Amino acid sequence: MLRSDAQDNRERILDAARALFATAGPDVAMRDVARRAGVGLATVYRRFPTKEALAAEAFADQMRRCHAIIDAGLADPDPWRGLRLVIQRICELNTRDKGVTAAVAAAFPTVLDLPAARARSLAALAELTRRAKATGRLRADFVVDDVILVFMANGGIQAASPEARVAASRRFAQLAIRSLEAA
Repeated sequence: MLRSDAQDNRERILDAARALFATAGPDVAMRDVARRAGVGLATVYRRFPTKEALAAEAFADQMRRCHAIIDAGLADPDPWRGLRLVIQRICELNTRDKGVTAAVAAAFPTVLDLPAARARSLAALAELTRRAKATGRLRADFVVDDVILVFMANGGIQAASPEARVAASRRFAQLAIRSLEAA
């Protein structure tokens, strides 16, 4: 278990790495990560000895967040509300960490197990959508690939600032959810 200051440093390093991988790609220097995180370069290397290790942890952290959102949706006693929560939160997560997975996958293909992560997510989403359909609130013609289309479309949102991009993503998620609701 890390001390609270060490945990804070770790989170700042991962936040900085995700932001820089998403905007600058895999060629970002570790010193740039340290500078953006507000820590020394030695602190970055103490936690993440290589850029590949940092990229792998940034991706794993992103996947943990995604899985936690889906698990929260599955745990909701109202599956329709759970599905809406999943769509809203994953759209926002992907908007905030735009491009991280693609950048990491392109640069470090061996550190990621994307097929396993996707399979776990899709299985959980399929179960959640099955439950939501059973309530009668989700369109009868809905298939799990429809939610993937929503996430892909959300990924195309462009805005002048991160705040504007998040606001647009929230609006888009609301519109998408309305289109998925049974008439």
